[in-house]
Amino acid sequence: MDLKRIARHLLAIPGQVSRAFPPAAMAAIEKTIREQETRHAGEIRFAVEAALDLGPLLRDQSARERAIEVFSQLRVWDTEHNNGVLIYLLLADRDVEIVADRGIHAKTGPQWDEICRAMEAELRQGNYEKAATDGIRAVARHLARHFPGSRVNELPDRPVVL
Repeated sequence: MDLKRIARHLLAIPGQVSRAFPPAAMAAIEKTIREQETRHAGEIRFAVEAALDLGPLLRDQSARERAIEVFSQLRVWDTEHNNGVLIYLLLADRDVEIVADRGIHAKTGPQWDEICRAMEAELRQGNYEKAATDGIRAVARHLARHFPGSRVNELPDRPVVL
């Protein structure tokens, strides 16, 4: 049991997400998703969470495990061509996870780590909006290579705060 991690999560302040991502930053993230989705036939969702609840924290739930839960909760998998991607940020851990639906994963494989690490580097410097928008653009570049063309917007572009 990692006591430092538990303390970080338990001491997370309720307004932590809104300080890291004020309304202007959330609007910029939504705009970036909307613009980048015109370049490919994929769907991008962005979700941010301040900290884990006590139960999952005591079970030592990883950011990856939580991202997979959020992928399901937000129904990112519920697209006609199984072409959804979730970018999940757990602020207490400054951890970024990208979960791709099976339609994307089948063509691209698990090539998201580099994007996650670049985003995490920006987060460590306090560049929250830049981390998010740069990450979205990087995912979109990746999707444009494997899923060119256009599509109907099946998922909301607005970032989600959990």
